[in-house]
Amino acid sequence: MPDAAFAEADLAAVASAFGYRLHSAGVPVTPERSARFAETVLLAAPTSVEDVYWLGRVTLLSAQAQIPVYDALFDRTFRGVVDFSDALAIDLDSPPAPPSPASERSPRDGLPGRETDGVAPMTSATPGSDSRADADIEDQSVLAAASPEERLGHRDFSECSPEELVLLRQLVEQLPLIPPMRRGRRSRRHPSGAQLDVRATLRRAHRSGGDPVRRVRRRRVQRPRRVVLIADVSGSMEPYVRVYLHLMRGAVRALGAESFVFATRLTRLTRHLASGGPDYAYAKVSEATPDWSGGTRIGEALHRFLDEHGRRGVARGAVIVIVSDGWEIGDPSAVGRAMERLHRLAYRVIWVNPRSAAAQYEPLAGGMAAALPHVDTFLSGHSVKALSDVMAAIQSAERGEARRG
Repeated sequence: MPDAAFAEADLAAVASAFGYRLHSAGVPVTPERSARFAETVLLAAPTSVEDVYWLGRVTLLSAQAQIPVYDALFDRTFRGVVDFSDALAIDLDSPPAPPSPASERSPRDGLPGRETDGVAPMTSATPGSDSRADADIEDQSVLAAASPEERLGHRDFSECSPEELVLLRQLVEQLPLIPPMRRGRRSRRHPSGAQLDVRATLRRAHRSGGDPVRRVRRRRVQRPRRVVLIADVSGSMEPYVRVYLHLMRGAVRALGAESFVFATRLTRLTRHLASGGPDYAYAKVSEATPDWSGGTRIGEALHRFLDEHGRRGVARGAVIVIVSDGWEIGDPSAVGRAMERLHRLAYRVIWVNPRSAAAQYEPLAGGMAAALPHVDTFLSGHSVKALSDVMAAIQSAERGEARRG
């Protein structure tokens, strides 16, 4: 490229566009880094491609592993561009430009330590090379630069392919499961305890002639609070419930949580999820829930949970997590009565509705509208990022802060 082209180009606009392209390719380029690159270009006033290359490399990158992606995108963006006014309209899917003259060759081509094996690099103009294959390989390398967390962190579970659901299973299994804590009935010695241990203080006073110089204090011990997960496995929840089964299995094994599912009837899955590997556990779950993907009777299922398990201690003082979209084929008032009873028994009720992530969502479904007044925390839980918010709500339940979001 002629060096004079840089004097006529809007380098700040080109720098901003290049930073955006790097971010789209998987390199974590923030708007602040793009702005820094643009300011650096304006201050340095580069006169060659070599200058622009190093300015972008030192301001846009944060790790050495990002250099190959940066090099490939830099070559496709800046090599062969005659008019910088068209830089914002560069098509990344177009084949690479012919190799530039030696005067404009990138400085990294001759750096020590760069393994070339004495062979000239293959380009689209090199005989015997396949430009389409080269572009496919480059596109794959750019796609591989984005981690599964970055690509799937905000993706709605209902929009994921089977291959992406396998990756989601691994991401869900890596989520930290920390139980909420409660004050136990017993106490133990602690330097900052609020309760004075009179007996231990008097025994220790014998060492100082009867003068209680050192006072022994005690405080209540912290115990994990029980967590109960109840998931809707009806047809309307089919895109989400398989992901939540992974979460329920992890909660059963890590927290000793109780797990239930319901469609037209309630089924307890704690024993099935606690033993064996994932495939064995899910096969047992499929056998135990013949109403999978059926209708939804939320009120009937919650009343049965309260009558058979809740009043016997499972729900008393526990953190209850209900995963459902609130569609009820029965009487919605039954949902309201069941939720009122459940709210009196439980310490905290968290309702997760993946449908609430929609921008125009309103709780107009009969079951959801009846249950919402008795819910402490209302979340969407439609993606991995939203699922981490559910984990945070469970962990922070001991603080008793009601939240909607």
